[in-house]
Amino acid sequence: MSNVLLAGESWISNTYHTKGWDQFHSAVYDTGHKHLLAALKTAGHDVTHMPGHAVGQDFPLDPAGLREFDVIILSDVGANTILLHPDTWLHGKRTPNRLRLLRDYVHAGGGLLMAGGYMSFQGINGVARFRGTAVEQVLPVSIHPWDDRIEEPEGLEPVVVDAAHPLVEGIQGPWPSLLGINEVEVKHDGRLVVSAGGHPLLVAGEHGTGRSLAWTSDIGPHWCPPDFLAWPGYDRLWANAIAWLAGEQ
Repeated sequence: MSNVLLAGESWISNTYHTKGWDQFHSAVYDTGHKHLLAALKTAGHDVTHMPGHAVGQDFPLDPAGLREFDVIILSDVGANTILLHPDTWLHGKRTPNRLRLLRDYVHAGGGLLMAGGYMSFQGINGVARFRGTAVEQVLPVSIHPWDDRIEEPEGLEPVVVDAAHPLVEGIQGPWPSLLGINEVEVKHDGRLVVSAGGHPLLVAGEHGTGRSLAWTSDIGPHWCPPDFLAWPGYDRLWANAIAWLAGEQ
């Protein structure tokens, strides 16, 4: 099976509590990868989770480090976090451009998946900032220059557009609803597999000898609600995705 790096899917929430004239501060660390991690481990994959606060320091700085993984997943982690190593950000030193390294990784045969969220694609208020980067060059979708979130609290219904694609093999419908996605456009060489509310949801592409996927919704709450996570198709979807990205399908 495949060796997978999952980068992102963690956050720290800081809260100020005001009670009359008095205040105090609390902080909570949380992750959103539990269901995806379980699905990939059930499928036999070896998964390394690199939380968002560690990506700046620990994301590989050379092609050899990237090649340790068959598939790399970026989920809810912005371009700046990958681009700016602390040696550059804090000490003004030159470091490799890891967005370009990711592009070259795909061209050389690697598998790359970007999953949606507030810090994916262009993201909330446009601060994820993947538009115009080397990573966008190897994604099968074009990224808008604005806040690209589509919030649908009443639910978006996924529709399989390309039932012959290996990504949806063995998945029985109907698919449960999702609560939001990042708005993107399918490139001319991208292959739309699943849409949601008339927008691209799952898009596949090939670049050089590698492959890439765009999944424009969350891998967990809030856009991916509990009934989607409990749906048997969830595990099969991600098993298929890793197998396809790794060239096993």
